[in-house]
Amino acid sequence: MDHNQSSITSLMTAFGRAYHFLNDTPKIYEDSVAIDLITDKEFREISDNLIKAVHLLNPDIASKYERQPAELIKWFTQVQLSPTTLSRSAYCDNVLLHELTLGVEQYVILGAGLDTFGLRHPELNKHLQIFEIDHPATQQFKQTRIENANYTVPDNLHFVSMDFTKRFDTQSLLDCGFLTGKKTFFSLLGVSYYLTKDELAEMLKELYSIVPPGSSIVMDYGDNEMFKINGLYNRVQSMVQIAAINGEPMKSCFAYKEIEQFLECCGLLIYEHLSPSLIHEQYFKNRLDYLSAFETIHFLHAVKKY
Repeated sequence: MDHNQSSITSLMTAFGRAYHFLNDTPKIYEDSVAIDLITDKEFREISDNLIKAVHLLNPDIASKYERQPAELIKWFTQVQLSPTTLSRSAYCDNVLLHELTLGVEQYVILGAGLDTFGLRHPELNKHLQIFEIDHPATQQFKQTRIENANYTVPDNLHFVSMDFTKRFDTQSLLDCGFLTGKKTFFSLLGVSYYLTKDELAEMLKELYSIVPPGSSIVMDYGDNEMFKINGLYNRVQSMVQIAAINGEPMKSCFAYKEIEQFLECCGLLIYEHLSPSLIHEQYFKNRLDYLSAFETIHFLHAVKKY
């Protein structure tokens, strides 16, 4: 991953959250900060690129809305870009806020990108230490954007530079003030697909070797149909193809029983699991726009065994 690649990935995800906050009703996830981390020029350029993407991925939709560029941007954002990002963020935040009532004191965001949780929750400054882990280039990019947007980094927000997809460096986390005896919540969103199962197992075992029982994680994963089906408007196939073209091929998928056994071997038990149909019921039911749950993406909350 180079600086440009990390910047693009982070910007695209932030664009989806910003677009949703500015344009969509009802809201699935309210991120009022994301738009401030994207320049006006970038917002326009991303919008233009989305229009081009529609022409490549779905010529019929491109032809139908040829004279309506705003509709083409809406279509791509709501069909391809935003559904999983919005719903998994909403699910993760809800679980975390509940876990706070159960004694969680530390939150580790793996692959934080331009995540804005720490900037949006000043009320948690004295109650929750937040550690954002990502590639050094992404971390530098984000901190520059926060500074340019005139946000003050709260005292409880810590940036940990690490390419954890190659090796999880526990010492770097400890050096930033992480305490091994504290109940900890982890999020691993939009990452599991890009790791081999061995890499994912190694990281999870390392993470949960340094935290007490009751610590937990929210993650999303692709099921064993991810490389087989096309999905609505061919969006599943497009997701896999776009990842490969960008040099980050998707490597892992799981049947439910498989990931249940996989996590148990890592010392974790699934507390809650949301299938695509449950995700749709919880976050997208009765919507009148294009937003709907991705066919092959699942969410889960798993807890370290006592």
